[in-house]
Amino acid sequence: MHDDDELLATHLQELRRGTVVLACLLMLERPDYGYALLDRLTRAGLAVDANTLYPLLRRLEKQGLVTSDWNTEESRPRKFYRTSDRGAALAAALSRDWDELDTVLRSLKGAS
Repeated sequence: MHDDDELLATHLQELRRGTVVLACLLMLERPDYGYALLDRLTRAGLAVDANTLYPLLRRLEKQGLVTSDWNTEESRPRKFYRTSDRGAALAAALSRDWDELDTVLRSLKGAS
């Protein structure tokens, strides 16, 4: 049974990897900082580890899909992230593809 649990965990991780990218791009249409984004993702049902999220945000920023600004008005400076125009266009394309894949998978499940 342990091997089955490990196999499931591996495949769930692969399945969720791209999902987290899309979720971040969609959620950051409303600017937010990393910790709050972690909380919002978890509350939405997509738990993400901080050690996964922060490198992802840096990668998305390097790719020009999100932008960031420091808010220094509070006692502790926070880096706020926002989906860029390029990121919003990618999120729209990924969402369309997600919808198409969902339709196909539902059809395949219904055909069995």
